[in-house]
Amino acid sequence: MSEEQGKDGEKPVVRETPVDAEREAKLKAAAEARAARAAAKEKAEAEAGEAAPEVPKPPSPRQPELDRLAALLKSEVAESAVEDAYLNELNGDMPVLIINNSYWREVSRLLKEHDELQFNYLRNVSGVDYETHMEVVYHLFSLGTKREAAVKIKTEREGAAVFSATPVWATANWNEREIYDLLGIDFPGHPDMRRIMMPDDWVGHPLRKDYEPIDPEV
Repeated sequence: MSEEQGKDGEKPVVRETPVDAEREAKLKAAAEARAARAAAKEKAEAEAGEAAPEVPKPPSPRQPELDRLAALLKSEVAESAVEDAYLNELNGDMPVLIINNSYWREVSRLLKEHDELQFNYLRNVSGVDYETHMEVVYHLFSLGTKREAAVKIKTEREGAAVFSATPVWATANWNEREIYDLLGIDFPGHPDMRRIMMPDDWVGHPLRKDYEPIDPEV
């Protein structure tokens, strides 16, 4: 719009500026094109979802290995010795067994000495504080069959204890001492259960999630 001065002091006359019809038409066409593309995309996604239902994942080739391992432990030790069993998809479908703590001594010997299993190499031992409970994980490997497995044993946070695997795999010695030192999990049956990293008079276990150091700056 534009204003023109009126005669003899009259009020300005307001006149409408002609609208650029071509520009308006281009803006309208662009908006319609964007809306059409969005609608087409939404329709294509909906049709794709309907046309391609989720395909069930095929069974892992290692499932029979896990099933056989769990079955052996249940038949040779006790049905309740295995609390759970699953495949770790993030680690090549490695078999994982959750073993009842009260049966761990018998299970550990069977895992190493059974002719079919032969888990004669203990690769690593780690401890975890889940706040609701503590857990010790033994990573096993068979030098003969080249198979591997992980065994998890849960224990309460108060009075945390897991039977030592050192009498079966000597390499568990220092690993269990480190877990005892930093997480406060005891290992009954260990031949030398004492701190390995912190001083003997250190108060508490530094890797526990509720650990409060006496001097927070240390």
